[in-house]
Amino acid sequence: MRRPHWTPRVSRELVDHLRGLIDSSGRRRYSDRTVNRMLATLRPWARWIHSLAPFPLGNPMTGMKNLSVPALDIERALSRAERRDLLDAADLLPVQAGRSRDRRRHNLPPEERPRHRLARPWRDRAVIYTLIETGMRRAAVTAIDLPKVDHEAGTVATIEKGGHSHAYAISRQGLAAIADYIEHERTDDCEEWASEALFLPAREVRSNRTGRLSPRTISTIWTRVCAVAGVTGHGCHAARHAVGLHIIEKTGNAAAVQRQLGHRHAATSLQYCQVRTEDLRELMDQR
Repeated sequence: MRRPHWTPRVSRELVDHLRGLIDSSGRRRYSDRTVNRMLATLRPWARWIHSLAPFPLGNPMTGMKNLSVPALDIERALSRAERRDLLDAADLLPVQAGRSRDRRRHNLPPEERPRHRLARPWRDRAVIYTLIETGMRRAAVTAIDLPKVDHEAGTVATIEKGGHSHAYAISRQGLAAIADYIEHERTDDCEEWASEALFLPAREVRSNRTGRLSPRTISTIWTRVCAVAGVTGHGCHAARHAVGLHIIEKTGNAAAVQRQLGHRHAATSLQYCQVRTEDLRELMDQR
């Protein structure tokens, strides 16, 4: 498109087009939040072009307001009880996960039966601890490199949305789970994969040549552990919301949430200051 053809009408049509795009699964390709981020990039670009060579009809982004988006749904966050149940279920993985269920063939207690060759219980346990004890997005978990785990500082650095690096603080329990995985499983898989990734696929997996787990695999691990723990209705992102709420509860400081979760805009972190219905009900019962 030539510069003189970029008009306010074209800008509005672009927004309508982006909101109407549908992917192969029938869902919207871009959420309203994503469209707002695109508009935030276009505004300064249009302003810069207009300062060098004015548009015939004026700055085409003038008056283009952000789309209204719903507030952060903190009701989807893990509760304290759900967090405890998930970590308890994750701790059982090294004993139970991947064991044969064939009672006739293996007349042994469940914890002594052979384990499936693709099972990586220590890795899966560490993944669950990383999600819950840092608040990372699932894609960020797949991007962690082994050298970026700092046991002394208690941080795990990764590549976040937008390609920028961010260091998450992690609890001692989370670091211990990662250390257990490195000790029990990662060394064997490392011989197959020439990858610095912290979490590696099983060496027998031939379909994955990247040397990294996929975000879908992280979701699969989460779903399996949720089934064991009896936790329903929560995806991986519920752990991120739970970390934000925990920090607000302990510090009352939205800046601490922004620092831990890596939010670019403070307004996102401030949404964790909302009061959940469950907490409000407990507060009223304490009078």
